[in-house]
Amino acid sequence: MLKGEDSMRILLASDKFKGALSAQGVAQSCQKALENVFPGAEFDVCPIADGGEGTTESMVAALDGVWRETPVLDAQARPRLARYGWIPAQKLAVMEMSAASGLAIVSDLPLVPQQASTFGTGEMLLAARALGATKVILGIGGSATNDGGLGVAIALGWRFFRADGSEFQPTLATVPEAARLGRPALPYPELLVACDVDNPLLGPRGATRVYGPQKGVVDSGWFEARLAHLAQLAQAANGADFQHQPGAGAAGGLGFGLMAFAGGRLTSGFELVAAQVGLAERIRQADLVLTGEGRIDDQSLQGKGPVGVAKLARALGKKVVGVAGGVGDGPGLRACFDLLIGVKPADMPLAEAMRRTDELIQAALAAHATELRALR
Repeated sequence: MLKGEDSMRILLASDKFKGALSAQGVAQSCQKALENVFPGAEFDVCPIADGGEGTTESMVAALDGVWRETPVLDAQARPRLARYGWIPAQKLAVMEMSAASGLAIVSDLPLVPQQASTFGTGEMLLAARALGATKVILGIGGSATNDGGLGVAIALGWRFFRADGSEFQPTLATVPEAARLGRPALPYPELLVACDVDNPLLGPRGATRVYGPQKGVVDSGWFEARLAHLAQLAQAANGADFQHQPGAGAAGGLGFGLMAFAGGRLTSGFELVAAQVGLAERIRQADLVLTGEGRIDDQSLQGKGPVGVAKLARALGKKVVGVAGGVGDGPGLRACFDLLIGVKPADMPLAEAMRRTDELIQAALAAHATELRALR
């Protein structure tokens, strides 16, 4: 028997439309339209992300968190305030390294990768510990750095010693002088790192050669030698080799640094966010699931959030709709979604569509009202 509209529960679990609307904004636009399509329906708004930009915003909204700020140094050692999310009920801090050590922050300066440091990300992690966090989630996309997490290590209190026993604070240039490491006095809380790449620290697929050029790296050998030495020091201190772990090369080697110097565990960004917001249970309680992002096409099948939502909804026997600025039509996508809705008119310039995204989402959902009702 078909459910009546007044008994429907609709889950709105969209990612952002990058540059146009936040994940929360997309959900609000969808809800405004669907309130007319399904009068009396109940809505569950659960913004999602895949571990990249917007992850903190999505989780703060989904978990009724609050925003905090802490003073840090950016990748080129300029003071700034970094914003992060705090979920008091869980003593959970949600952060993005890009808030402290991101490339966008230093885009007004010439790229100097030899000096770019993750120290500010370490300061952000210390702020979470000082606040009483028992768990920290950190997204590591958008970095300006290629320091292997050296800056984080220094900020967290790791000590560097020369062969003669003298202690010093290294830079990338001077880290080869270090002969051994000393551990910080305080351990770090549980750290989950949202990471969706599998690059090792070194070599042809490593941090320097794959991601370094976009940060201004020219002499890859100079960086490789220093990151290799840092990896040797960390292995001696930890009794474990992290440089070959999948994701060690993410964010200029920060993936490696967080494992080696903060006990971090790298995991799929979408899966991490989904687990924290209780996505499976929220899908289970829904009659209809809407998800989306700026574009849904075959590339979305490679770990993007909306496809993750769709696959989970399918597994739980729920109808699922994808909403995006533009949509593809490959067989893989058709297997994931009951309905795909593109909101951008073909003849509308992209810049105009981005300005009018809220309006276009509402219009597109209204235009597909009959198809949506058929999914009840």
